[in-house]
Amino acid sequence: MKFLDTASLDPINTALVFENPECRVVGRIETYSCKLAGVDKKLYKHLESQWNSDFSQGSESVSPEPIHTLHNIISPFGPMNQPSSRRMLFNLIATLNASYPDYDFSDIKPDQFTKQPSVPMVCNYINNTLFNLGRAYIVNDLNLWQVIDDIIELDECSVYSFNPDIDSDPNAEDGAIINAPLQEEEPLDSYSDSGSDVIGMSYEEYVMGDIEM
Repeated sequence: MKFLDTASLDPINTALVFENPECRVVGRIETYSCKLAGVDKKLYKHLESQWNSDFSQGSESVSPEPIHTLHNIISPFGPMNQPSSRRMLFNLIATLNASYPDYDFSDIKPDQFTKQPSVPMVCNYINNTLFNLGRAYIVNDLNLWQVIDDIIELDECSVYSFNPDIDSDPNAEDGAIINAPLQEEEPLDSYSDSGSDVIGMSYEEYVMGDIEM
């Protein structure tokens, strides 16, 4: 997973770090290539080995008690016995590892992600959040969505949000009350050697007083 330095995102990322009387917002948008590097290949092989072992455990068990394996996890990527579903999970894990290099997300389970119903719904949610925080110019003047659409075609994207527990939340120690990284990813069969395959969006909001956001 290679970080791509995308100059068109710089003004937007600068604008996504701000304070107002209610809160402090730290936001960023990053682009990554899904072409596997050496470390990614090793991680992918390691996770595939773990997942295959998990499948074997689930299929061979004769215990009447349910075993928590990938077989019975509700996955937003589809059945986890399908390689394409596991590859999608791996891409998201690798993106998180690249975004937060001080953390290891290798043990994240599929049910810690949620697939959002549609890209327009996510766009509207982010627009409303920025408008309510007095940052409409990020959408209107900095052309937030046009810039993103120029990097990846939004119409061809699926959007996943990461729902961390306390142990896997890299912002937990900072007092973040909202932590919603969104991974917007092109279909696995439409990689581009020259473009980006993943764009990651995250924001954290911190309470400055007693106001809940």
